[in-house]
Amino acid sequence: MTGRPDIDIRPIREDEIPDWIRAVHTGFLRAPEVSDREVAERSTYIVPSRTLGAFDDRRCVATFRSFAQELTAVGGAPVPADAITNVTVTATHRRRGLLTRMMAQDLAAAKERGDVVATLIAAEYPIYGRYGFGPATWATEWTVDVPRAGLDPRLSGPPDGGRIDLVTGEEVRKLGPELHERLRGSRPGVIDRDERWWQLSTGALRQDRLPWTEPFYAVYRSADGTVEGLVTYVCDDTWADAKQPLNTATVRGLIAVSPAAERALWRYLCSIDWITTVKSGWRSPDDLLPLFLPDPRAARITTQADWLWVRILDVVRALEARTYDGEGTLVLEVVDPDGLTGGRLRLEASAGGASCTPTRQNPDLTLGVGELSALWLGDESAVRLAALGRVREDRAGAGRVADALLRTSRRPWCPDVF
Repeated sequence: MTGRPDIDIRPIREDEIPDWIRAVHTGFLRAPEVSDREVAERSTYIVPSRTLGAFDDRRCVATFRSFAQELTAVGGAPVPADAITNVTVTATHRRRGLLTRMMAQDLAAAKERGDVVATLIAAEYPIYGRYGFGPATWATEWTVDVPRAGLDPRLSGPPDGGRIDLVTGEEVRKLGPELHERLRGSRPGVIDRDERWWQLSTGALRQDRLPWTEPFYAVYRSADGTVEGLVTYVCDDTWADAKQPLNTATVRGLIAVSPAAERALWRYLCSIDWITTVKSGWRSPDDLLPLFLPDPRAARITTQADWLWVRILDVVRALEARTYDGEGTLVLEVVDPDGLTGGRLRLEASAGGASCTPTRQNPDLTLGVGELSALWLGDESAVRLAALGRVREDRAGAGRVADALLRTSRRPWCPDVF
């Protein structure tokens, strides 16, 4: 159904921020009241020109916001991204084309700015494929049964000369950004974190709508004193009737730039007195955690789902921004119904770099921009998408060639939600 012409979609004015927030709360099924403190806090980071509202008469009935982001491509290069969030349509105004109009307006502006991709975390799977997005990273959460894990309780501290130190939120705000930058340069799918992110994650900045529990912070330092890992976690207080501890440590975030740091931090969490369960938080599906344990079956998958969705806005820049371990040539027919990017392009890739240029050669693969977006960070398989009927092999074996060029040895991972 097309949207009613009398429903106005436009960037919000500053005086409309409270009504816009109320619509966000309504869309996410939160209590609709809006405090002065929340308005003041959101006003510090909302960019009105990138914050859209759909207005029926004077009431905001749909919301959409984007902001500048950097996304790590394969090989470590940051690419400018249009990060999309706060997308809602009030239940009274569904199926009227409001999201389609807001998305078209935002993506056109992102293309004009020169963003290479758009990104989002999808609350529902079926929505965003029709706008050219594809699921580019996935996330897994494990629940570890500590007594069953087989770890030796007599061992304390890392065996490699490193150490674990508990630190404060203030120390995390000093140590964390540099550590995260090192991670960002080594793992495709990781996004940048600004100062506000670190303030929110350590309680220096608090939001009315989100209750705050002060967490524990632990860092791993290598033998030479370099910080290589950081974990943030909270613990509950649960005891069995016979005075047996049944406490759970829930990880809010764990980043590490070496396997030694990962191993040491997971080992630390599983060695805390009274902790019988560790919840891992959102990890990459190929995370090392289960295999760090003598009995990997002690780590049970409790959630696995799509995570970061990507929409390529400039195929040439996206394919030239990433690196390739192999060498080869692939002609792609990229179909973009919205006309933002695409066409027939010849990708020539090697370890020394890549070029992507228009061509009249017959295509090897024909695929939608959403399918290419799912392939771009190296997680998805062209062979698998061809088997599903979502990619067409115009030349026999082209899917295998694409996988050899595009797939990565470790899966991409986005540790953050936005």
